[in-house]
Amino acid sequence: MTIRTLRRVSPSKPTLEGAGVHLKRAFGFHDTKDYDPFLLLDDFRSDRPEHYLKGFPWHPHRGIETITYVLKGDVEHGDSLGNKGTISSGDVQWMTAGSGIIHQEMPKGDADGRMHGFQLWCNLPASEKMCAPRYRDIISNQIPKLILGNGIQIKIICGQLGTLKGPVEDITIAPQYLDITIPPHTESTHPTPADHTALAYVIDGSALFSPQETTERGDGSLLLFTGGDEIVIHTIEKSVRFLLISARPLREPVAWQGPIVMNTEEELQTAFREYQEGTFLKHR
Repeated sequence: MTIRTLRRVSPSKPTLEGAGVHLKRAFGFHDTKDYDPFLLLDDFRSDRPEHYLKGFPWHPHRGIETITYVLKGDVEHGDSLGNKGTISSGDVQWMTAGSGIIHQEMPKGDADGRMHGFQLWCNLPASEKMCAPRYRDIISNQIPKLILGNGIQIKIICGQLGTLKGPVEDITIAPQYLDITIPPHTESTHPTPADHTALAYVIDGSALFSPQETTERGDGSLLLFTGGDEIVIHTIEKSVRFLLISARPLREPVAWQGPIVMNTEEELQTAFREYQEGTFLKHR
């Protein structure tokens, strides 16, 4: 077995998105080869309603999948397929934009004004860019939770650990999306497919994320790993909670502008022209 080391460590950066949502971007809009097949990871945790209530009004997507994971609060959503509802604490929204979808996401927070969540964008292979869009709401009690004898807790949003499988399957890039909590003074090893891009995003506490490391990585740290079969994490005085995400890279050209991600500039311009002409939606 080969232990993955840290290839890059970077902090998430404050940015504005949507109609004026204050969030932190872990990565996105550059370095697509390094994170392939992932495109973007946004951290929209906030305890100030004025920072998120303007939300993300109606906008298009094509060529990608968006995965929204809520820790606290509510997010109302609607789309051109007729889906409408609310995801709440612990829930996941997995949307495959495919050939095109128009949707809105409006964070509402909880009774205490807290809105904590994350959105990950995954690229679609060229063969699936124009597939029929689909939408899945996964409520919290559908997400398996593994509790190990040493106190480690793992929520399996996607992928498989042992005999436990996450609720989202049949995704070409074979993603694994885990929410992991490790108590203090604990060493933990997590297998990862050797051919997968693997990254972690720390959301609470701190830990060492490689046997060679002497610096603990804390809340808001994005960790991109080298190749290997497993990741070794060691906590010291604090516990740590992080998202561990991996998937098979596509190694395809990327043409990206705003909410549209295609393979060529011509495909990109076609998408925007169709949106302006009202022919963007291929499946309803």
